[in-house]
Amino acid sequence: MDLTELAARAASAIRQADGLLITGGAGMGVDSGLPDFRGNDGFWRAYPALAEAGLSFVEIADPEHFHSFPERAWGFYGHRLNLYRRVDPHAGFELLLEITEKLQKDYFVFTSNVDGHYSKAGFDAERIFECHGSIHHLQCTEDCKGRIWQADNESIDIDEQRCLAIGPVPVCPDCGGVARPNILMFGDWHWNSQRADLQQSRYENWLNNVDKLVTIECGAGTAIPTVRNQGEYLDGTLIRINPREAQSSHPNAISIPAGAQQAITLIASQLERYLP
Repeated sequence: MDLTELAARAASAIRQADGLLITGGAGMGVDSGLPDFRGNDGFWRAYPALAEAGLSFVEIADPEHFHSFPERAWGFYGHRLNLYRRVDPHAGFELLLEITEKLQKDYFVFTSNVDGHYSKAGFDAERIFECHGSIHHLQCTEDCKGRIWQADNESIDIDEQRCLAIGPVPVCPDCGGVARPNILMFGDWHWNSQRADLQQSRYENWLNNVDKLVTIECGAGTAIPTVRNQGEYLDGTLIRINPREAQSSHPNAISIPAGAQQAITLIASQLERYLP
């Protein structure tokens, strides 16, 4: 079955749904120009200074660096924060939102991405569950007072060649210690999950009120399978969009082996006749 036929099947399922769950992994951002961290080679191409230091993504995405080498920790996360602020979400985000609005479909977003691009694209912040947190929010490295605050006023200068923060790094307004992104990292015992917990509660309440669910999953791989697993265990129909790992064991899966923007554009084209 070619991509157009698969998109037509996906469009038919979407039309019959009373709830659309839009899920996204790291691959959703590739068409926006964000780096692909698939394997150490991809990660090290994006961060050659960390390759030189022999640090993998798993090793740098560890809260211990905010204690032992905060300039390097913020060199990595500050670069990502600046990048996500600068880059605009690709057209597929807008098309997905347009589908929900013009077909009057109730929706929720479930994502492991910390880039904030669903909000940036116009999705309702009350209908987004960022299960791994957000780089646009900060917390104390020690979570001293349980506070989470927005990173909007933080400006972090980065020496990209060395992947180091230059100048002051963000600090906790309560204890004055080093602050960190409110993101679930590897081996993380001090992540403040309050914000994500509230989002999860809204998400679960929404799921409980959907009868005919269609999950549109974009760019969720097997390396960190949080989003992929979510799609596999839910009832309804799973539309899995992934250029390399489109396979699924879901009984009602429509697997589309393509990038997010291409597949969403094809589906939107199939739905055009039903859009006002």
